[in-house]
Amino acid sequence: MNTKAQPLRIGFIGLGIMGRSMAGHLLAAGHELRVYNRSRDKADDLVARGARWCDSPGEVAAGSEIVVTMVGYPADVENIYLGAGGIVERAAAGTLLVDMTTSSPSLARRIAQAARERGCGALDAPVSGGDVGAREARLSIMVGGEAADFERAQPVLALMGTNIVRMGGPGTGQHTKMCNQIVIASTIVGVTEGLVYAQRSGLDPSTVLQAIGGGAASGFQLNVLGARIVAGDFAPGFFIEHFLKDLGIALGEAEQMGLDLPGLALARGLYQRMAERGLGRDGTQALIKLYQG
Repeated sequence: MNTKAQPLRIGFIGLGIMGRSMAGHLLAAGHELRVYNRSRDKADDLVARGARWCDSPGEVAAGSEIVVTMVGYPADVENIYLGAGGIVERAAAGTLLVDMTTSSPSLARRIAQAARERGCGALDAPVSGGDVGAREARLSIMVGGEAADFERAQPVLALMGTNIVRMGGPGTGQHTKMCNQIVIASTIVGVTEGLVYAQRSGLDPSTVLQAIGGGAASGFQLNVLGARIVAGDFAPGFFIEHFLKDLGIALGEAEQMGLDLPGLALARGLYQRMAERGLGRDGTQALIKLYQG
């Protein structure tokens, strides 16, 4: 499918650090874009480029063939999809609903069921890659839902990401994102502790990154966030408060499965201390502040 030759009416709800870039890629590809965000000023740039502002999520859904959402918390997802006058209630039969928020697998299954009863399709399609991946349209996208809905969404998802994998039925995208966050949780702790060790031992942290960044320790957390730590750049590519939300979901799911994940629990405890210090709006790399006192 040539998305430029066959423009779609796409709605996008949630224009935060990642959502604004993601929506921008859809607009740049020639699609007709309807947008909504709780803070309207975050839509100004997109509206200036030709997007149409809507006053509610329901209004976005009513005029769209595909609705994409990228909001903050499961409670937000539940409200905009299942609340009175929300997306499911206002969407016409045949609309495809794609939630890219990191949320709970059980909520994803509830939305999929409600969408089916309305004659709509639904996918849970959380992403990984942070602000950089969103800006450069190279997100990893983990998708749960019916195969036919996935195929329909592929051309749109390909405008935002490069690694797009259907994991199975409804909820499996969210379960996969929990795997992603569990891996990141312990990795960023390791990156932070490695850099603290470097500083305390008298090494130059930038040179340490150069030395170990091409070996077995390499990866986004070390090479990208580690560099931000060394530069003293704690601006959010991903908010600590949102990461805490994700870790809480993962721990809850693990508990239901009878899994003990001590690394995940440790990371959550460290980030909880950051939030208690009023640092929840910093990026996840700000964890080093806890070690530095």
